[in-house]
Amino acid sequence: MSDTLAPGSARCMWMRGGTSKGGFFLKEDLPADQRARDAFLLRAMGSPDLRQIDGMGGADPLTSKVAVVSKSARAGVDVDYLFLQVFVDQAVVSDAQNCGNMLAAVGPFAIERGLVPASDPETRVTIWMENTGQVAVGTVQTPGGEVSYIGSAAIDGVPGTHAAVPIEFRDTAGSSCGQLLPTGNAFDTIEGVAVTLIDNGMPCVVMKASDMGITGYEDRESLDANTDLKKRIEAIRLVAGPMMNLGDVTTKSVPKMMLVAPPRAGGAICVRSFIPHRAHATIGVLGAVSVATACLIDGSPAAGVACVPPGDRKTLSVEHPTGELTCVLDCDENGAVTSAALLRTARKLMDGVIFT
Repeated sequence: MSDTLAPGSARCMWMRGGTSKGGFFLKEDLPADQRARDAFLLRAMGSPDLRQIDGMGGADPLTSKVAVVSKSARAGVDVDYLFLQVFVDQAVVSDAQNCGNMLAAVGPFAIERGLVPASDPETRVTIWMENTGQVAVGTVQTPGGEVSYIGSAAIDGVPGTHAAVPIEFRDTAGSSCGQLLPTGNAFDTIEGVAVTLIDNGMPCVVMKASDMGITGYEDRESLDANTDLKKRIEAIRLVAGPMMNLGDVTTKSVPKMMLVAPPRAGGAICVRSFIPHRAHATIGVLGAVSVATACLIDGSPAAGVACVPPGDRKTLSVEHPTGELTCVLDCDENGAVTSAALLRTARKLMDGVIFT
């Protein structure tokens, strides 16, 4: 941690990445000891407390997130990025998953902090995602060698328009579970429900909403109020965890639970996501990639309700409660997904010192 700041404080940039937001730190500005680091971040966010009233957290998993960024020593990589989910109501800081939304702000942050030199008019930042051991490339708008957050790109779940941050994911299959389909099956049956256990950047359990007694078009509030549904989802999740090589997931934030239905707004599929105990207002970036990939697996619940276009490059719009997220998947001659790309935006909200 920096010696120039008061004890219990650290440099921090608060940023929105995609449809999430949280604190961005240089690794060197946080305690080196993991327990001390986690304790610092819990105090910074105000956890555990449903309102996070004594910290910067926004009382929602989507706004209680942290990115830890450092200059990378890896060949061909600019920066290393560790994502940490700070639980709202528990004293837990988890690195069990990645976050593709926060990822959108890693490139701008790295340039702002001087880790990556800016080019004109844009700068490609190659990012090692420490949580999953995978690489992503974000393209940041840097006219005149300065990061610009102003632009005409719009993403559902975020008001207004901002500079586009295209993100390409490489080799994400099996990033947490060891392989794309950890059981090797297009679907398994858990608690009497057909599910696809899949990991293309985010471990997910994908099932038909109709098999869970809902339409798949409900709003977030209705889903969060449906305690019987959430109990059934959690029962399935606890069984799925060991099957996905994730071990006991009782206290983990993965796998994410995806309830899918036929599209009704011109997309490829409609999804209601649980992350894992609360309904998501949108859908996570890597969760969307995993769901889109599931649409291409013959015999999967997702394939049974999806509208998939032909061709080796497939543009799949994943509909969610507040709009859609478009995934572009490239496939080889056997239909296996070889790369995925998405469009995100980011914005710097605050830069300063956080105190605990």
